[in-house]
Amino acid sequence: MRRLIKTLLWAVLPLSLFAADQRPNIIFIFSDDHAVQAISAYGSQINRTPNIDRLADEGAIFLNSFCANSLCGPSRACIQTGKHSHLNGFMRNGNRFDSSQTTFPKLLQRAGYQTAIIGKWHLGTDPVGYDYWEILPGQGNYYNPDFIQMDHSRKRYHGYVTDVITDLALNWLKHGRDPNKPFMLMCQHKAPHRNWAPAPRYFNLFKDKKIPPPPTFHDDYSGRSRLLKENEMTVARHMYWGHDMKFHGKNLFPKYFRGGLANGEYRRMTPDQKKAWDAHYEPENQAFIKAMREGKLSDEDVLQWKYQRYITDYLKCVQSVDDSVGQILKYLDETGLAKNTVVIYSSDQGFYLGEHGWFDKRWIFEESLKMPFLIRWPGVIKPGVRSKAMIQNIDYAPTFLDMAGAPIPAEMQGRSLVPLFKNQGKAPADWRDAIYYAYYENAAVHNVPLHDGIRTERYKLAFFPRTREWQLFDLEKDPHELRSVHNDPAYKDVLAAMQKRYRDLRAFYKVNTAVIPATRGDEKWWRERDRQKQAEARRGDAELVFIGDSITHGWEGRGKEVWQEYYADRHPLNLGFSGDRTEHVIWRLTHGEFARVKPKAAVVMIGTNNTGHLMQDPEQVAAGIRRIIDIILERSPKTKVLLLGVFPRGHSPLDMGRLNNIAINQIIRRFADNKRVFYMDIGHVFLDPDGALPKSLMPDYLHPNAEGYRRWAEAIEPMLKKLGL
Repeated sequence: MRRLIKTLLWAVLPLSLFAADQRPNIIFIFSDDHAVQAISAYGSQINRTPNIDRLADEGAIFLNSFCANSLCGPSRACIQTGKHSHLNGFMRNGNRFDSSQTTFPKLLQRAGYQTAIIGKWHLGTDPVGYDYWEILPGQGNYYNPDFIQMDHSRKRYHGYVTDVITDLALNWLKHGRDPNKPFMLMCQHKAPHRNWAPAPRYFNLFKDKKIPPPPTFHDDYSGRSRLLKENEMTVARHMYWGHDMKFHGKNLFPKYFRGGLANGEYRRMTPDQKKAWDAHYEPENQAFIKAMREGKLSDEDVLQWKYQRYITDYLKCVQSVDDSVGQILKYLDETGLAKNTVVIYSSDQGFYLGEHGWFDKRWIFEESLKMPFLIRWPGVIKPGVRSKAMIQNIDYAPTFLDMAGAPIPAEMQGRSLVPLFKNQGKAPADWRDAIYYAYYENAAVHNVPLHDGIRTERYKLAFFPRTREWQLFDLEKDPHELRSVHNDPAYKDVLAAMQKRYRDLRAFYKVNTAVIPATRGDEKWWRERDRQKQAEARRGDAELVFIGDSITHGWEGRGKEVWQEYYADRHPLNLGFSGDRTEHVIWRLTHGEFARVKPKAAVVMIGTNNTGHLMQDPEQVAAGIRRIIDIILERSPKTKVLLLGVFPRGHSPLDMGRLNNIAINQIIRRFADNKRVFYMDIGHVFLDPDGALPKSLMPDYLHPNAEGYRRWAEAIEPMLKKLGL
């Protein structure tokens, strides 16, 4: 009731009743890929960040700060919305942010705040809810960067991107804002994102200094899922000759370096910038090439050279970001704004600085899951607070709103951190005991598979759908996460408890994988079939389309003769993929397969793998089927959908999988309107009188044989004719 009254008051009371000086200004300084292990306040042994550290000294540092999806765009979308990726719709880089949804800057504007964002945006659409914005296109560039203006023109600035962003942010603070309004400024850096091109002033920062690699640098990935070995983000095998290692010209040593991607930053430089760059890098490069040609370097020597080039470039980029923080803090001190301005430093996720032999992020392992969060709030947070409370980037939006005294929408899944700030970092009794994480960019850069999981204070649980395996880590005994104990009898109860918490958190955050588009493009055969089917679909002549999983796929195998007999002259298209679940069908339909297809009828039968693989709740599976139907109707308004009940499986009528499918069918039969969607449950044609599923029709109690396909065709033939085929 108090929350409702507060909301109504905000709707009717004039903003003039709220004095601006009673509500803090907010400056959110946000970098890209800044690992906590490269911040001295977090205990870095390899670099010093005195200006970022100042926030910890004069305010608070959060030691258990986590991202919800360790990827640039998705992390930013989580921050804008206060929601996990599956609900805000931005699950992987390359998506486009739906700016019509509720975001915190829109609500801050309503609360009388002036809002601005300057720097990296990376969400594909224009920033909404900001009075001023100037953003990098995509990832942006380190040297002489272009910025998209509010009129959609582009402006190129001479200089180094971190410095340019800082100057633009300070200029807005000095000249662009209304001094009579509280403000929210998001100063968002490109650095230290790949390709780690440092500013000239830091070329020699680590000259003649060797950075020791982390203890897990030579991880062999034993004791965990085989999927770890399939990654493509190792320092050893996956760094580019030009782009990452800063060599010019042809890749001279393809055994050790990837070729084909030059250093694009060098092409943007002025002659003077190139001269300074070459003066630094070329002596080192030529010395390395000479030693290689003379056979003086072992494989380990080459690996160590690559690591030094990578880590020192990365840390040099960090140093410019630290400078930026110092400049902004200095301005606040000089103008007196510091007294009523909250300053936060964070990054979109963590990063691997050689841990497990990796660079980049994505995995649920600690180095990429953790993100920095340091805050100074004079008069509220005492100096030197170190908090172990578990926080997440979905908490930022409600926190900003709470700071401004604005209502927090119920749809935001995060929680305001203000109670923690006021309690000097100590979490209230009802604070979260675990965070939920999900990564969706399957079959993309770096070949990190789809996975999700939870982390508590001591344990971490991850699930990999591709191999349908669990991974469990005891972070107290195994802080480097080198051995999964999911099969260890000693952890049987821990595993069960973590799986229970995992299921409960997924339900709490409304995670339904059946409706979240998912690709299986990391499987070669699936990728090739998808290309083939997209090519067939582009012909645009299909009048009858079958959509489903291996049972539908089987029309090209055991059902081939029946297919020829019944459908060959009906311009058919088989979009069945073995092993697919509803989420994979959704992906296929939204990524090309239904781009030009406008069939008279689509026969849809999907869901048995949601049961067989996951024993997924029938309502969740039904929601996935509903989404598939909606996609078909949206993209092909004249198509009639023949929705089939999920076929029976298992020999016995009491088979648990069959019972789950029956429950799915009870729900999806209601999707029929008998105008555009028609429903048929033909499961009885496969069953004996006693309800048993005979081997004579489904030898494995799941897939029909030739006679089974004939019965299928005969059962739906009258309806197909009714639909005009």
